[in-house]
Amino acid sequence: MCQNRYPHHRHSIFCILPPYLLLEISQHGSPAQRAAATQTLASDGTFRTLRISLSGQMPPAARRRRVLGLKPVKQRTIYTAENIETLPGKVIRAEGGAPTADPAVDEAYDGLGHTFDFFQEVFGRNSIDDEGMPLNATVHYGQEYNNAFWNGERMVFGDGDGELFNRFTVALDVIGHELAHGVTEDEAALVYMFQPGALNEHLSDVFGSLVKQKALGQTADQADWLVGAGLLAQEVAGEALRSMKAPGTAYDDPVLGKDPQPDHMDRFVETMQDNGGVHLNSGIPNRAFYLAATSLGGYAWEKAGRIWYETLRDPRLTSEAKFVEFASLSASLAGRLYGTGSDEQRAVTEAWMEVGILQKQMV
Repeated sequence: MCQNRYPHHRHSIFCILPPYLLLEISQHGSPAQRAAATQTLASDGTFRTLRISLSGQMPPAARRRRVLGLKPVKQRTIYTAENIETLPGKVIRAEGGAPTADPAVDEAYDGLGHTFDFFQEVFGRNSIDDEGMPLNATVHYGQEYNNAFWNGERMVFGDGDGELFNRFTVALDVIGHELAHGVTEDEAALVYMFQPGALNEHLSDVFGSLVKQKALGQTADQADWLVGAGLLAQEVAGEALRSMKAPGTAYDDPVLGKDPQPDHMDRFVETMQDNGGVHLNSGIPNRAFYLAATSLGGYAWEKAGRIWYETLRDPRLTSEAKFVEFASLSASLAGRLYGTGSDEQRAVTEAWMEVGILQKQMV
């Protein structure tokens, strides 16, 4: 029997900025930028340690245990940490409350709402856990904190340093990305290391991008397929944190370095950093999703998104699934949903083949 090689990673902290990017800043930035990056790395490390220690005390929930019949109702609460590193902070806007004069508060409130609506309207899902989980967020976390994360209970947003990063509530897909980690944790508990961790990041990029596309009413051809567009400050040479269309091209900046994501298995990165390259190698399945979605056309959440969501929920997807297992299962499910040999199954299969994850003899 296969043993769980990563028993304490189910409840990881999930940050939008990978540690390798912050390390680049800590080496090449101005004194102020280096200080902000170093402080962010220290804070992220503390949270990771706390989450790992707590995960050993929490037995994993039975998969897809649900309370049926609950009416989907948004329950959002936005807190402010008032620029100190204390959670949750002070309530500043609750469900149904009027907009405030604080953009970070209102962006967080709206972003939580768009994400809730997306999962409910597209997949019939009742919040992150499918049981009506209240959505909480804390803004203004820390001093010039360059990150946003989901800690299993809430979203937390830093204000950015104003030189390299804008406030982390500005990008709707970042909010969708982080909350989608909760969906993945609830459904498949993909361990946050190596290929399972890269799939975890990939799924968050997929759903974060789809949240943005649906809110904007964009088809697959109209979408920019960028993750975190608007997050980089004006002086930074780059468009976003990641590109699903062309991994490795999102930025090329003297301080941030060059986007290191691969777009094909031939360029898969073997590393022990970044939990085994979870933010790096996610570029490979990201491109596969882009290829499948644009091949099918229309709204990406209707077919490609449905196939990926059903793959995530399938009991055959193990917590230690690798790329090829997810790809094979998604191709099989495309056939089940739309017919064997259908355009949908062909588009999914060919997308995985184009990035080198599936081979012809495997399908």
